[in-house]
Amino acid sequence: MLAEAIHSYADCGNQGLLLWGLRQAKRPPSPDYPLGWGKAVYFWSFIVALVLFSLGGLFSLYEGWHKLAEPEPLKHAWVAVGVLVFALAAETVSLRACLHEIGKVQGDKTLWRWFRESRHSDLVVILGEDLAALLGLALALLAILLTIYSGNPLWDALGSIAIGAVLIVVATGLAVQIHGLLIGQSAAPEAEARLREFLLKQDGVEKVYRLITLQLGTSFMVAVKVRMRATGVDDLIAAINRAEAATRAEFPEIQWLFFEPDVTD
Repeated sequence: MLAEAIHSYADCGNQGLLLWGLRQAKRPPSPDYPLGWGKAVYFWSFIVALVLFSLGGLFSLYEGWHKLAEPEPLKHAWVAVGVLVFALAAETVSLRACLHEIGKVQGDKTLWRWFRESRHSDLVVILGEDLAALLGLALALLAILLTIYSGNPLWDALGSIAIGAVLIVVATGLAVQIHGLLIGQSAAPEAEARLREFLLKQDGVEKVYRLITLQLGTSFMVAVKVRMRATGVDDLIAAINRAEAATRAEFPEIQWLFFEPDVTD
């Protein structure tokens, strides 16, 4: 129960960190941060993973090891069971809400594929935390019930160790997933494919030489070099302006668009 209490305390603090990161990500560009603050949410998501690893996982392992060395009988065990059953129900509601939000951006991907390819670090972290919380609560409930019916406090200690292992695995997975976004990951592959296809359909665009994207929180930057069909300078400028306007209208998530043309006669 102490391991789950610390885990719940860490989760509450983590939600505050995510909210702070989302708030910071909305700050406008400045001379020091010309591309804006969108990636701030990745930094705070990474901090959440570290908190989950240390305050949640390592403490649970320590608590389990301590109980193995110095076993203690359970006190008010059925109160603990009632608390855990209520917590499981509440966490299930939370996970359902998270899956509903994921469904809005998941498309036809499996949940695992979405997790591996998603650029929504806030949803990735919340999903990981909710799954870890549900599994941790289930392990705590199972450990307490086994301790009640067997009278052996060994199960209580093993439950704490199992919870710690789950939290460490989840925290490591979240850190690996957010690591790429923090360094500078491209937009999602399907977004790049749609963008390339859309550009090729624009009047005046003959070929896309290179397309570079950079995810910046909920928006992204695009740098593209294309071959243009143009009969003169005025015609070229008009074609570029039309292509840029159409691209921004079709992809409102584009915050920065850099268009480099190459002219073919």
